[in-house]
Amino acid sequence: MKNQEKNFILVTGGAGFIGSHSVDLLLSRGFRVRVLDNLSAGRLENLPIGHPGLEFVNGDVLDTPTLHRCFSGVTHVLHLAAQVSVVRSLKEVSYSCEQNILGFVRVLEQSARQAVRLVYASSAAVYGNPEYIPLYEESAVLPISPYGLEKYANELYAELYGRLYGMKCMGLRYFNVFGPRQDPQSPYSGVISRFIHQAKSGEKLTVRGDGLQARDFIHVRDVARANVAALLANSTGMVNIARGESITILTLAELVQKLSGSVPQIEWVPETIGDIRSSRADITRMLHELCAPEYTLRDGLSELVVQQ
Repeated sequence: MKNQEKNFILVTGGAGFIGSHSVDLLLSRGFRVRVLDNLSAGRLENLPIGHPGLEFVNGDVLDTPTLHRCFSGVTHVLHLAAQVSVVRSLKEVSYSCEQNILGFVRVLEQSARQAVRLVYASSAAVYGNPEYIPLYEESAVLPISPYGLEKYANELYAELYGRLYGMKCMGLRYFNVFGPRQDPQSPYSGVISRFIHQAKSGEKLTVRGDGLQARDFIHVRDVARANVAALLANSTGMVNIARGESITILTLAELVQKLSGSVPQIEWVPETIGDIRSSRADITRMLHELCAPEYTLRDGLSELVVQQ
């Protein structure tokens, strides 16, 4: 991949939160990029429309003719298009399954036909409520939500296609991603974007359960760097994408309030069904094969507080 202009990257879901940051990084490094996005969650304003290296296609991975056209000439695929909400996967099981399993299989099939490298988004949700922390890629997998099950099904399909057809697939188990362009107004938004919006609006920060749930947060630009590194790599299998550190939701709320200068106020709400209790990744494989995180949680939060 030394001659980057010869490589053509298809990014499904490229107008979304993680996708658009990945597209920005790919373009900055001289790659040609084609984005396929139906804009159900992504936004066109997230992309540098008009950039000479970017082509945008408004369409869905479930539309076979459109997907087939989007694979024309591409050398690598970053598959991020998905239904990304645990809560929605519990409420709309069939829809979530169609988007996250059938959508993935369509992309996998086309990637196999064209013998292109496929990097795809998995999730820490595959682990469920772990018995031991930190979580290694070899740790037990026991999803507690349809979303986590769907992501694990993706991993099994990719592993099978690797054995059957020699496909070069890498799945990235994202932990809790935060950063610019994460929509705080969405009912399925990440806890950080919601907390910052509430703090800046003078609202109480809504904390679910007892607030002692632990999460491993990683900045979206570090995730984008990991995505690009995975496209360039030759290895296969699963990689945890995180900082390898955890913080409780209550401590996070207090930190957001401190950085935003807001009056400490908490509104306690019921815990969400399917929500994981504690999560922290071992990131040894990420460090050795992809990249090291550059953003601390505090630095990333400070940037978001200023922006919003």
